[in-house]
Amino acid sequence: MDKIITVISLFFTLMGNAQTEDIKKFPDFKSKYVDPRNVDIWLPPSYETSPNKKYPVLYMHDGQSLFEPGRSLSGEEWEVDEMMTKLIKENKIQEAIVVGIWNTPKRFREYQPNKPFENLAIENKYLREILDEEYNGGPLADDYLKFIFEELKPFVDSNFRTLKNKKNTFMMGSSMGGLITIYAETQYPEVFGAVACLSTHFPVSLKQNIPEIPSLIINYLKLNLPEGKNNRIYFDYGTKTLDSWYEPYQKKMDEAMKSKGYIQGKNWETRKFEGEEHTEAAWRKRLDVPLLFLLGK
Repeated sequence: MDKIITVISLFFTLMGNAQTEDIKKFPDFKSKYVDPRNVDIWLPPSYETSPNKKYPVLYMHDGQSLFEPGRSLSGEEWEVDEMMTKLIKENKIQEAIVVGIWNTPKRFREYQPNKPFENLAIENKYLREILDEEYNGGPLADDYLKFIFEELKPFVDSNFRTLKNKKNTFMMGSSMGGLITIYAETQYPEVFGAVACLSTHFPVSLKQNIPEIPSLIINYLKLNLPEGKNNRIYFDYGTKTLDSWYEPYQKKMDEAMKSKGYIQGKNWETRKFEGEEHTEAAWRKRLDVPLLFLLGK
């Protein structure tokens, strides 16, 4: 009986290693801007067998939710590696490296844009106070983005065979990860060819749906997003749980997109997923859609 248990244990150990052998782990990645965090880097199928080939890079937030179950708050994962492999085998997307940036206990502050809340009118200062109280401090997005673009991206480009230019650099996130993704497009427009924002949490607060907060953010984005000529942006949202808040704000964001010269179906998509909730399982179910938008052939 003990031998059977040992064999079974060895089998699952080998299976686990097989599932993660293409994921390079960098624990406790240091930064002078933000708290250290783990970084996982998934390499596409041909990486080891095509030593002269270089690859696009997709940066994703909430890295512990992407590749392995049991690490997110819900225990669910996106299964990014499985979906990437499937779409590559079907010749639907180009091969790409995926960089999973783990969050920290300061997630809501790090993913919360700074600049829409700067120089607030007196009558709006209470909005900042509400968010600071809820999250025990102010926004840290500018420092978080400096970490990605001044420290992490140079590390990735130096240690892996990457295509470094704008056309081949992408970002994706969900919820607050969607919010920091669209904000990153305003701060580093020269870096990205395309970004994908799933269930973008424009309200910022989890406790209150205060319309003035999304208005501040969307007005800032309208003024500061790059023009649509050389950029591509994807949004989506569901209709249940927290996603039920989003439709009126996404419609305002869509108007902002039009004003910047983005054309639905060409360099911009907004998709509504009826009946879908605000969960990793929901994002996993539709992951092929933003991946095809970003990396489709």
